[in-house]
Amino acid sequence: MHNQASIKGVKLAIALRQSCFDEPYSVARFGRDLIAGITVGIIAIPLAMALAIASGVPPQHGLYTAIIAGIVIAVTGGSRFSISGPTAAFVVILYPVAQQFGVGGLLMATLISGVFLVAMGMARLGRLIEYIPPSVTLGFTGGIAIVIATLQIKDFFGLSVAEMPETYIGKVEALAQALPSWQWGDTLVGVATLAVLLLWPKLRLPVPGHLPAVLVGAGLGFGLHTMGIDVATIGSKFSYTLSDGTQGMGIPPIAPTLVMPWALPGPDGAPVVWDLAAIQRLLPAAFSMAMLGAIESLLCAVVLDGMTGRKHSSNGELVGQGLGNILAPFFGGITATAAIARSAANVRAGATSPISGIVHALVVLAAILILAPWLSWLPLSAMAALLLLVAWNMSEAHKVVDLIRRAPGSDVLVLLVCLSLTVVFDMVIAITFGVILASLLFMREIAKMTKLHNLAEHKRYANEVQAGTLIYKINGPLFFAAAERVFDELLAEVRENKTLILQMEAVSILDAGGLAAFQQFAKRMAKGGVTLKVAELQFQPLKTLARAKVRPTLGELEFYGSLEEAIKGEPLHEAAKN
Repeated sequence: MHNQASIKGVKLAIALRQSCFDEPYSVARFGRDLIAGITVGIIAIPLAMALAIASGVPPQHGLYTAIIAGIVIAVTGGSRFSISGPTAAFVVILYPVAQQFGVGGLLMATLISGVFLVAMGMARLGRLIEYIPPSVTLGFTGGIAIVIATLQIKDFFGLSVAEMPETYIGKVEALAQALPSWQWGDTLVGVATLAVLLLWPKLRLPVPGHLPAVLVGAGLGFGLHTMGIDVATIGSKFSYTLSDGTQGMGIPPIAPTLVMPWALPGPDGAPVVWDLAAIQRLLPAAFSMAMLGAIESLLCAVVLDGMTGRKHSSNGELVGQGLGNILAPFFGGITATAAIARSAANVRAGATSPISGIVHALVVLAAILILAPWLSWLPLSAMAALLLLVAWNMSEAHKVVDLIRRAPGSDVLVLLVCLSLTVVFDMVIAITFGVILASLLFMREIAKMTKLHNLAEHKRYANEVQAGTLIYKINGPLFFAAAERVFDELLAEVRENKTLILQMEAVSILDAGGLAAFQQFAKRMAKGGVTLKVAELQFQPLKTLARAKVRPTLGELEFYGSLEEAIKGEPLHEAAKN
């Protein structure tokens, strides 16, 4: 973006227009976008399937999401480098919805979340992400990473779990009870895939590690299958039926087709009855999806801004994300948002515009049409290994450790609370409670900064102060959390003195709570026969007192333009009278 208005405004497709129309778009730039799109598309294929499986739906829904949402958001969004599709952060929200409402309910929740996102963008709430402290974001992303990693244990070890409980503690207990059923073939494939993922970056090759890791896992799984050792694969777990009655195992080799989300089956195979009560049950999950989508997409855009020196349109990005999540369910897509890892890979591969995001989606489409029979051989334990690494990267453990070591105790407390609430309950509770807790702790620290200083002890005023007169300077904002304490301290100091002078030059803010405390204090001073003199008011406190119709009363409450005038008791400052 080139101006502040573009950042704050709501402009559809602003990233595409600015990068491809406002700037010259050459064949060389298209070549760079093409290479970047192909690179990210290769990364997205296994991840999209793995994330769909982890979310409780067949793998093709993840691919459909990468295709439809990937194109729509790239075209309409506000960040030119973001790659959108299914992400790991949504797994903890989508899985319970899929279990309770089935594919149809999940797609309906996605559609509603898209409406929320568009509304947030149109209301220009994009910059509110700046008010969520790092301790909160690190806390809930770390909690999500723990839950995701826990959910992968079943497929990684090939455990037999009849039904996964809803609560985290229940999941852990179910997995622990199922440990005797582990399959060494699945475990071997998972360990091999994870080993390649961890070791591949050390080779410093241009090929992303996801592809060789998945190929190693698939090859090992196929080898074990030929030896008569069963390894669970996408083809062995998922099946499909086409509109012409054709049935198959794994992923259907067709492009996304138009569907009505509300007509798709629920968890029992029958269509969900969509009445007002059903919609109300979906609303909390849909709102959670929208909040997480907004946070993750805008955080991703901020990261990309730092990598490229460009500026995104936060409100435009929210509208684009919303449109992607509204349209994707009509083609079988689940919830999508900008993926930080894929977007960063997009930048590193040389992307220059949202065209790379469109190419990435077309690469995923080509994989469905050409490679569907081969994708069915991918082992579930290899998919679980991919998500284990995604969870580890998502946790940003190094940042968590650094924050715990270096940040104030209040930030550490917020992080641990958010992490724990995310694991035990859900993300919305964690973020809500975390932001409230962080705000309260912040206000407490700011309130501590408001202090009193006895100026009568200063050499400059020592000889000018008459007997029975106190002079105090208030340093810091007088708001509800600090004002009561400050005026209580002044009450304790007044005692037998007859004049109290307050220098308020350093009071930048006087809110409603501070105003009420000041008025109450002034009344108590007048009742006790103490003259209260206020000097050097700043504009905001002066305006607040004027709006409250606080007027000077000679001998009780007097206002002066300078501290020297207040000490000498000269006539009231003319500006203070008006």
